[in-house]
Amino acid sequence: MKNNLVVVSLLLIASVLKAQDKKESYTFTLKEAIEHAIQNNYSAKNANRDIEAAKQKKWETTTMGLPQINGNIGYQNNIQIQRSLIPAEIFGGQPGEFAEVAFGTNHNLSSSLTLSQLLFDGSYLVGLQSAKTYLKISENAKLKTDQEIKEIVINTYGNVLLADESILILQKNKTILEKTYSDTKEIYKNGLIEEENVEQLQITLASINSSLENVKRQKTIANNMLKLVLGIDLQNELSLKDKLDILSQNNVDLELLKADFDVTNTIDYKIGQNLLTSKELLLKLEKSKALPSLGAAVNFGYNSFGNEFTFLNQGQRYFNFSNVGVSLNVPIFSSLGRSSRTQQAKIALEQSKTQLTQTEQQLKLQFEKAKSDYEFSLEQLTTSKSNLNLAERIENKNQIKFKEGLASSFELTKAQEQLYAAQQTYLQTMLDVINKRATLEKLLNKN
Repeated sequence: MKNNLVVVSLLLIASVLKAQDKKESYTFTLKEAIEHAIQNNYSAKNANRDIEAAKQKKWETTTMGLPQINGNIGYQNNIQIQRSLIPAEIFGGQPGEFAEVAFGTNHNLSSSLTLSQLLFDGSYLVGLQSAKTYLKISENAKLKTDQEIKEIVINTYGNVLLADESILILQKNKTILEKTYSDTKEIYKNGLIEEENVEQLQITLASINSSLENVKRQKTIANNMLKLVLGIDLQNELSLKDKLDILSQNNVDLELLKADFDVTNTIDYKIGQNLLTSKELLLKLEKSKALPSLGAAVNFGYNSFGNEFTFLNQGQRYFNFSNVGVSLNVPIFSSLGRSSRTQQAKIALEQSKTQLTQTEQQLKLQFEKAKSDYEFSLEQLTTSKSNLNLAERIENKNQIKFKEGLASSFELTKAQEQLYAAQQTYLQTMLDVINKRATLEKLLNKN
């Protein structure tokens, strides 16, 4: 029986550990990755929470002008009632003498209910406007976060694809070079070429192997970076559906270079406007503090007294009371303190206007640069593809010449290095087209 219990326990433990070790698998196109990140990225989640917090803050501010009801219950046990002296002649005593008397009872109980209503307060009206502006700031911050996440996903997704393509090309180059190296060694053994030719190829092959291992490590890092951006646990599996060449071709859009730029449509400009509005409201708030405030309250309650604690007994007497009150607070003189705060708010408003103008000019400059970078990336894509074709032909010719003894290993190595560089340049230009378009579309506020 004990053995059976031990076996069952071990099986349960093993099943729990297996469930913990179970990995999830994800497969995304670039579009799917962007959609997933906007919903699951850690910064995106907190941005959504900021919006919810702003909504709650808006309601909190609104309730300040709504009726407020407060209840109060108080109990007092006078262990030793305070005594006072009064002339004794009041009670028939001798003139000049004083008698000790105690006013009150040993036990007091009171309860009240107060209804208060703010009738007018300039600060409250400004507060309502500020709460709306705060919500807009949070919503625009969320949009900016989404745009930044989209751009980061595109960049990291492209880096993984770049690493994938680099690995494939390096493996292909390695296979070809190993064949050439093997053939060259055989030719050297037959005494037809010098040992230097073999050594030169050996150096190139060692460099290819080193680059291949480095790119594999870089792919692991890039893949984990993408998981982090997507909000996926690093232990989970991630694979990508898109290919770098197809994705780069899909991102070639000459019409995008003709798009009109409306600086007021950018998120950064809208955030700058939010800041300007908040400074305007701050100025209104300081001015509103010179206005009177008016409030009203209705109070209703019961009191009860006794030398014994009999408040829960039937027949205990309770005395009710009620009152209505109106309060008016009028600021009269603050030793110019309010004026000083108002002047500070005016200065802050002028600063925010200057900052908005600066933001506008910076955004226009960023657009021109992003447009130029994207146009250059398209030109480079065409140029690098043409250069790659030329480098492949040159390397192929040198391969033939080398095998026929018409070219040295040094000449072959130079042609190979030129081909490898052209391959990496072409891969990088494809990635640049994708990234530069993402930057341009971010400024144009395109989804």
